[in-house]
Amino acid sequence: MTADRVEGQTFAGESLLLRYVNFVKLPHTVFALPFVFLGVVYASFYAPVTLRQGVLVLVAFTAARFAAMGFNRIVDRRYDALNPRTRFRELPAGRLTLAQAVVSVVIASAAFVAAAALLNRLCLVLSPAALAWILFYSYTKRVTPLSHLWLGMGLGIAPAAGYLAVTGSWSDPWWMLPVVALAVMSWVGGFDIFYALPDESFDREHGLKSAVVLLGQRSSILLAKLLHAVTIAMLVVFGMGTPFGTWYYVGVLVAALILMWEHQLVKPGDLSRLDAAFFRMNGIMSIVVLGFALGDRIV
Repeated sequence: MTADRVEGQTFAGESLLLRYVNFVKLPHTVFALPFVFLGVVYASFYAPVTLRQGVLVLVAFTAARFAAMGFNRIVDRRYDALNPRTRFRELPAGRLTLAQAVVSVVIASAAFVAAAALLNRLCLVLSPAALAWILFYSYTKRVTPLSHLWLGMGLGIAPAAGYLAVTGSWSDPWWMLPVVALAVMSWVGGFDIFYALPDESFDREHGLKSAVVLLGQRSSILLAKLLHAVTIAMLVVFGMGTPFGTWYYVGVLVAALILMWEHQLVKPGDLSRLDAAFFRMNGIMSIVVLGFALGDRIV
């Protein structure tokens, strides 16, 4: 199921800046960015947070996401040109050249590593591995239907990265960062399955892998529900190991209700409200978790 139309969250205009914004779907940054700062808020229980650190965290995350998304567009440009849903993206439509795309990804990658270096030594040491993980995602769709979880772990790094940026050391107890990473991984994996639903026929025809190709729509939606159940469970476990209190758990409850509503919007055979489920609900959910955690920390 595809639609010969411009994708959602695409800005009108022909300026070079807008073309780069659309190239990497900059509004989608809102998905995982709050979870980076959830890690920062968690770290604030153990170390002071400075404005400089906050700015560098923002720069590092935005640069890493730009590099990953831009690289994905470069690697997938042949498929994007064939898919009616993606044929109007900047590379297949000719609004950006391949050279412009490559240079922007190189600059973003360098900016990410530089920001990590300015944060602390541990962030610098880990930055190449994190960059390699998020870039390699672009090839996973060719070899495994678990690509959704690979992407999820790429964004699951975010809260751990926020914590490490402030403290410069691993969490104590050690399992706190893996737990919150698992929460984000399952959340992203679930909504990325939703994102793959319209491309089932195209992916099957062109030999691309996804949970939807492997399982079909109905079972894939069920898998997304199970992954989002894991998300809420892991957020609860994360809260239990931190000094967060009542307001944090209220935020997790609201997040659970948002995810439940999201799953009411997408039904097998009816993807008409997919954009609302994918963008609005997930963007709101991550902001809610951060907002209540921050409120809990301040109160």
